Amino acid sequence: MTSITKKKSLMLLSMGLLIIALTQIFSHYIELPDLAKGAFTGIGIGILLIALFLGKFKSVHSN
Repeated sequence: MTSITKKKSLMLLSMGLLIIALTQIFSHYIELPDLAKGAFTGIGIGILLIALFLGKFKSVHSN
């Protein structure tokens, strides 16, 4: 599996969270079909998982 840079992974994390948040906001004010709500939420979760699994996050070890 290829890894992506930290900057790109943080951008994907923020995009995924933004998509999920906008879906919730739009569904509060506008009547969205269940298919649209589920699709956008699923896309947001998918982007979050891609960022977490392919991201280059180094854990700090103190010795």
